[in-house]
Amino acid sequence: MAISSKIECTSATWNPLTGCNKVSPGCKNCYAERMSHRLQKMGQPKYRDGFKLALHEEALEIPLKWKKPKIIFVNSMSDLFHEAVPLVFIQKVFKVMHRASWHQFQILTKRAKRLELISHQLNWTSNIWMGVSVENKNYTYRIDHLLRTKARIKFLSIEPLLGPLPQLKLKGIDWVIAGGESGPKARSMKPEWALQIRDQCISNQVAFFFKQWGGVRKHETGRELEGRTWEQMPQKIKNVKQLQLF
Repeated sequence: MAISSKIECTSATWNPLTGCNKVSPGCKNCYAERMSHRLQKMGQPKYRDGFKLALHEEALEIPLKWKKPKIIFVNSMSDLFHEAVPLVFIQKVFKVMHRASWHQFQILTKRAKRLELISHQLNWTSNIWMGVSVENKNYTYRIDHLLRTKARIKFLSIEPLLGPLPQLKLKGIDWVIAGGESGPKARSMKPEWALQIRDQCISNQVAFFFKQWGGVRKHETGRELEGRTWEQMPQKIKNVKQLQLF
C-alpha cells in the first residue's frame, strides 16, 4: 500500500530513515520533528525514539511493491545525506531507486557539502531528482554543491522562504519550488519575495512550482500567485502526465 502524500508536488513518501537535527534557520519549526513526536505518542514503532536518527532496513524495498508509477518524495521525515547515515546505506537507497525505474524519486537535502562529497560514489539514474533547500541568501552556496553533482535533474526547494533571493544561480537547475512556512509559529513570507523567484524562473526558462503562502492556517491562504496556480514540472521528465500525482 502506498503512503500517499499531502505535499502538493509529489504523490507518495518513502522513509527508509527517520529523525534529524537542525542545521539552519529553515529547520526552526520543522514539521517532521512535530510529526515524529506525535507518532511517538501514538506508539508508532519507527518513532519510538522520537526524532532521533534511525535507519529502517525493512523499509528499503517498499517502492518496489508500488506497481503504478509515482513521484515519490524520499525521506520526508529525515535527510538522506545526514552525516550519521553510512554511505553503504545511502547506496542501498540509490540501488532501490535504480531498480524501481518506473517511479520518479525526489531527494532533498540541506547537507549539500556531503552530497557533493559522495556524489561520485552514487548511481545517478534518470529517475532520481536531487534538490537542495535554500531558505535565504546565506544558503545559496548549497546550489553550487548541487550543480557539481551528476544528478540528471536538479531542483531547489525555497521553502520556507525567509528572505529575498534576487540573484539565484539557475543555470543548470531544472525546477524551483517556492513557498511560505506553515504550522504553529509560522514565519511570514512577503509577496515580492515569491514574485522575484517566479520572474527569475521565467527569465531562465526554469520550471516553477508555487507550493503555498503558508501561515498558521495554510488552507485559508491558498496557493495562487497573482491570480493563478503555478504547477510547472521539470521539462526533462517524459510522460509526466501519466504519473500518479494525486
